[in-house]
Amino acid sequence: MIDLPQPTGAELWPPDEPGPHARLHKPWRGLVAAVEVVLAVLAGWAAYACWHSSVATVVTRTDDGAVLESHRYFGGLLAAAIGLGTVAALLLVDAVRQLTLAVRARSSRAEG
Repeated sequence: MIDLPQPTGAELWPPDEPGPHARLHKPWRGLVAAVEVVLAVLAGWAAYACWHSSVATVVTRTDDGAVLESHRYFGGLLAAAIGLGTVAALLLVDAVRQLTLAVRARSSRAEG
């Protein structure tokens, strides 16, 4: 068996150069988080409205007096409700991320 040196991939990445690092702690991210929460609430309300508008109840009375009730579902509104709910969830997750970066992230100079 021939044992050849294996590539580590270190040569693929450029060496770290000293320079200004990007700051994660930016207080304006709190405003972005607040806007995202408002948009998530609006998307959730729209999802709720679409979901309840997507069902129609059809009542039919037969000649013998029996009442038949059925429900008609509109797929486009159901899909819109699911999509809006997903958008609301993603906005909330990103709002938490933005708020965390606005409050907790500090520059690396403070550490050492």
